[in-house]
Amino acid sequence: MSHKPSAIIFGGLNTCSRPLATLLVPIDGEPLVSNLRIVDKYSVVPPTTYLGPEFPQILSKNNVEYKQANLAVPTIVSSAFDPPDGQEPYSLVFDLTGDIAYDRPDMVQINHTCNVTRLIGEEAARRNVNAYVRLQQPWYECPEKGSHEEREDIKPYGVIGTWWHESLRILGAIEGLNLVILRIGLVYGPYIDFGMMTNVLTVAAVYGYMKKAMKSLWSPGHNAMNTIHSDDVAGGLWAAAEWMSRVGRAEALNGAGEEIFCKNKVREVTGMPPPEKKIVVPLFNLTDDNGTTLDKAGKTMTGIFGTTFEYHNFVTSAMMRFRLEDVVDDINEIHVSTWAEMLAKSDPPVTKTPLTAYMSTFLLSKHTVAFSNKKIQRIIGYQLKRPYMTADILREVVDKWKAEGSWPTLPS
Repeated sequence: MSHKPSAIIFGGLNTCSRPLATLLVPIDGEPLVSNLRIVDKYSVVPPTTYLGPEFPQILSKNNVEYKQANLAVPTIVSSAFDPPDGQEPYSLVFDLTGDIAYDRPDMVQINHTCNVTRLIGEEAARRNVNAYVRLQQPWYECPEKGSHEEREDIKPYGVIGTWWHESLRILGAIEGLNLVILRIGLVYGPYIDFGMMTNVLTVAAVYGYMKKAMKSLWSPGHNAMNTIHSDDVAGGLWAAAEWMSRVGRAEALNGAGEEIFCKNKVREVTGMPPPEKKIVVPLFNLTDDNGTTLDKAGKTMTGIFGTTFEYHNFVTSAMMRFRLEDVVDDINEIHVSTWAEMLAKSDPPVTKTPLTAYMSTFLLSKHTVAFSNKKIQRIIGYQLKRPYMTADILREVVDKWKAEGSWPTLPS
């Protein structure tokens, strides 16, 4: 790009759009874009979702604009692409939309995920944007053996996985859309208040406070749980946009195109291509080099708080898995009450936090996220900023929560 482009971020205020905005228009330093617009359903003044301490500083910059909007309405989506008077059209679109609640029924996911991304994608194609980068959360059930490449047919996880996956086929069927998809690992990082890694980190602190071992049902814990730092989510999105802007749709498909296999053969959804139609899109996995497994994540996180990560014995694990709904209630009675005690005993007390020690049946279930990151390094040339999820990096995350007043500061 010979000059700085203008960019729009759609959605993701509750996931990864804040670190992306911080990369594009940093608090200190030279911005990567001339103008940035962020569009999402939340209010930022007053905030109706967690924003963190840095993002409001980004929003205060002259070349950054936030629009609260209902992205399920076609006319609103269209108007979101109209630049202010005197400003060049937006050439880069980052699509971070999608419902991240794992327990939504089919029609809610279709409306919140498939339909929203279709409207944005169709408008982006009409506007002939240089790059449309879709962020795909890791709602998949990977086979436990090996690390899986983009060309493999991986099963989506439940309802949420099915419709997030089908949204990629919908986008891939839009003619003229300069689409590239980034499928990430389990994200963690400063001010990331959602997802499995943040939840486990919080619960590890609870067990450290109680001076008890944190125990899992899933021995021996060798199942991969590939991770990615939020700095690298942002960096990967930007690298993908630069690459697509440089090579264009035809070359991108030729060099990085992968078939997106149909996983919905029942419901008719607006904009969805027929099951038998072959949809090929540029697709890249983005995970770190940490080789994170359940065991490795558990031991790293509990070690920070002076405790250990262990496993229930076979009989206990089998019984608990059989009655997981009941176990969830018992476990959370301890987790939630102890976390509340920690917040109250903090110096100073923590009166407001986006973090929770509550663990759902989804979080307590076994998951395998195993995606190879070799393709994005080979084709786009992306180099990881945070290749390993170390104890020091996790301490940085906790220290930022403490400085903000969202994490308890307790006597050592």
